[in-house]
Parts: sequence; structure tokens; C-alpha cells
Amino acid sequence: MRLSEFWNRMKLHFGDTYAESWAHDYVIADLGGRTVDQALADGVAAKDVWRAVCGVSDVAARLR
Repeated sequence: MRLSEFWNRMKLHFGDTYAESWAHDYVIADLGGRTVDQALADGVAAKDVWRAVCGVSDVAARLR
């Protein structure tokens, strides 16, 4: 998954403004206790970060 696709899905799920805030603030255990922003900055693949987001949020099947 490209980073642009990741952010597109985040914005479709959370909304344009809240997606960035959620990615900055929400800590996910499956990402080693990091936020989305931290995990991506640390080089975790976008598809793995997206799977972690799906694991903690009720993401619509069409976006999974």
C-alpha cells in the first residue's frame, strides 16, 4: 500500500480533519505503543499500520 492510499483511507474513515488528529494522538498497542505518525516515521509499512488501525477502529469493509 502506498502512503497516499493509506491517507486516503484514513480520511475516508475518519474525515479530513480528524484523520490527522487521530493519527497524531491515538496510541495503538499493535504498533508497539506508538501512534500512526510515530510508526510511519519509524519506517513501519503503511499496510501494516493500516491493519493496526483496522484492528482498533470499526473500519468499513470496503476500506479494509
